Amino acid sequence: MTLRILTWVALALTISSPTMPANAQEVPVRALGRFDGWRENALVGYGLVTGLSGSGDSRNSTVTRQALRNVLSRLGTTVQAEDINSRNVAVVIVTAMLPASANLGDRIDVVVSSIGDARSIAGGTLLMTALAGPDQQTYALAQGPLIVGGHQFEAQFNMAQRNYPTTGRVARGATIERAVDARVVNDRGEIAFLLAEPDFTTAQDIASAINAKLGYDTARVANADRIVIRAPANGAGLAGFLSTIENTQIRPAHQYRVVVNERTGTVVAGGDVMISPVVIAQGDIKVQVETRNEGSQPQFISGLANDVSSLVISNTKLSVDEGHNDATIRMGASTIGDLVQGLNALHVDTRRVISILQALKTAGALHADIVVE
Repeated sequence: MTLRILTWVALALTISSPTMPANAQEVPVRALGRFDGWRENALVGYGLVTGLSGSGDSRNSTVTRQALRNVLSRLGTTVQAEDINSRNVAVVIVTAMLPASANLGDRIDVVVSSIGDARSIAGGTLLMTALAGPDQQTYALAQGPLIVGGHQFEAQFNMAQRNYPTTGRVARGATIERAVDARVVNDRGEIAFLLAEPDFTTAQDIASAINAKLGYDTARVANADRIVIRAPANGAGLAGFLSTIENTQIRPAHQYRVVVNERTGTVVAGGDVMISPVVIAQGDIKVQVETRNEGSQPQFISGLANDVSSLVISNTKLSVDEGHNDATIRMGASTIGDLVQGLNALHVDTRRVISILQALKTAGALHADIVVE
């Protein structure tokens, strides 16, 4: 039996002389968030996929038979649901995302997913399906052949499947039937810019940059994730006004985070994440216990005395290896980058680096949020 025990020995890192983080690179405001009201909207519909080669819904799917009967009725054919016995049809849910600005005739992609017991919808064709928004209004019509990135084949109780053949896409398969145009100016004549990462410093920098470019008191900070901007009177030149805001350059506030993925042993951190003066000791002790069982079987004596039997003897050997790669270094910087470089120089593996970073955070010496994935 081998038992590995991690203990704090031998490696001492004394960190001092903090260094200031480098200035972040300037980025346009549009990379940091979006205007309130400028968003996509979900569309959903219910339809049928036809042309399947026996891989569609079974006769047990009452919904499929009723839907097919309704379609045939609209096309002028009268048939009873119980008379339909085909596995070439599957009932599906169709979803799409309506852009913030869309015109009549624009085309968007749709996703088609089986909701019955179909084995595969590969090779099928989506029949005309109305896509409605949350307000129950129809905004698009979808139709066309499916693209499915998988398959499923069966023969003699053998099955071969790749990915999930019950979901597919129709590229540019929906046509916009109702024009939409997002509204970014509210009733008070204001525009709100929403930050993807709430931060008061970044919000204030954006407001200051906008005021410097478009005039004093044009923008103000309402919250860590919202900057309120006064729109032009009567909406004159609104497009150019918004473009000017989007292209305003600022240096966003640095987000101090260390992202740790324990499954893959990955650590991602900004090289300028600060660490307070701290001493770290880390080493390895290997304890090995070997057990050897030996049996004693005195056959001659047991033949003369009935109370004599075999005996099992266990011999145990214990050995301790304290490791031979322990080292001591001193570092004159106080950033994650310097720490990781020092640990890599000592051939400390990634998982132990993760343990050290977590211990630093617990000790209050690591001034960043640790995000464990």
